[in-house]
Amino acid sequence: MEAASSCIEPYREMEEPTFDIDKAQVVVSDDPEKIYEEYRYLRKHCPLAHTTQYGGYWLLTRYADVKRAALDSATYISSVQAVVPRDPRGIRRPPLNFDAPAHTPFRTALARTLKPARLDRLAAPLQRHAEAQLRPLLEAGRGDVAAGFGARYVARVEAEWLNLAPDVAPRLAAAAAAWLRAWRLQDAATVTANSLVMYQIARDLLADRRATPRDPEEDPASSLLLERDAEGNPLSEEHLVGCLRQSLVVGVVAPPILIGSICKHLAEDKDLQRRLRGDESLLPAALEEFVRLYSPYRGFARTVSRDVSFSSCPRRDDDDEDDNQQQPPTTTITMIRPGEPVTLHYTSANRDPDVFARPDDFVLHRDNVAMHMGFGRGRHRCVGMPLARLALETALKVILRSTKDFEVDGPLQYSRMPELGIISCPMRFFCDDDGAERSSPSLEAQDY
Repeated sequence: MEAASSCIEPYREMEEPTFDIDKAQVVVSDDPEKIYEEYRYLRKHCPLAHTTQYGGYWLLTRYADVKRAALDSATYISSVQAVVPRDPRGIRRPPLNFDAPAHTPFRTALARTLKPARLDRLAAPLQRHAEAQLRPLLEAGRGDVAAGFGARYVARVEAEWLNLAPDVAPRLAAAAAAWLRAWRLQDAATVTANSLVMYQIARDLLADRRATPRDPEEDPASSLLLERDAEGNPLSEEHLVGCLRQSLVVGVVAPPILIGSICKHLAEDKDLQRRLRGDESLLPAALEEFVRLYSPYRGFARTVSRDVSFSSCPRRDDDDEDDNQQQPPTTTITMIRPGEPVTLHYTSANRDPDVFARPDDFVLHRDNVAMHMGFGRGRHRCVGMPLARLALETALKVILRSTKDFEVDGPLQYSRMPELGIISCPMRFFCDDDGAERSSPSLEAQDY
């Protein structure tokens, strides 16, 4: 029996889930501040919690527990369930839903196209795209940096990396934006419809590369077609399409959320905004801290392959509810059984005070910022991390260069499970000396 936490009291096995949080903010809310507040409670008093929402799953919230699970890919497998909520169709897309060694050729193929030399060649096109997609917002004096600029810009980033035809990027941006809005509203029909759009983009891309292969160092689809599985066979059509579709979704969903969260932060911290605008050499360090502070995914799921035990909170008796409100629960040990899903809450781990001093504050040049898990950890760490860093730094650089100031200009909208952050962030921009306000066109009317 493995004890997966260093904070373990004498063992007392409990036969049922110890803390049902079906109505808790971390499960049902889309408000980040409420979720961060509850994470603080869970880390301190109930680091392993259970909910029956989304079919039932466990939540790991402490850094040490999340890291240990992320690094133990034999015990915590991805091939059964990798996200909460689970895909109702049971579709498994590599590399996210595959375990080693099956996932390895997909990661190898994608990583081949993300070497420093390729990123250097992408830098100038990405800057041009950022400038072009920000221009309508600057001309209007206001606009949405997440659902507007962010969605359109990252679609162009994906198009450059995947070498998509120019007319595909607007279609991808529109599908991703509609997919994210529908996901937030739990509109299954619209989610499926826009997922199929992205699947078709992936199929068309793969068919084109089969007919006309490109340099595998420069083209992800061509690189995937070169790979072989552990038995030396070509990767299946279904899995190749699934891998490309997975890349499309991750690449266009998470970055706009992070762009929105960063811009909101800078709109509220004018000193930091001015400092970064005046010294672009600070941007890489600032972005790492922003990724730690505003990780756009609550976490990913694993399925336990054998019995494991964690420190957790005890079962509460209903008639003791009032007393329990006054006193935090004592730590106990709970078993997770094989086949049960567990979520690794990177967002909570990144704000664990046992690892990060002043965890809820932005600290530029934080000594241990490299320990953050904003891109995951272990075998499933984000393979697109180098491109994400380049794209985010480019976006922030262009926004700061193009403005003298900006501020939040309306109500925010937030993402739901499994993402966490801002999906709609209206901003007012000041580019002229007088900061003159301009009229704002409808975001729906803008070309995605």
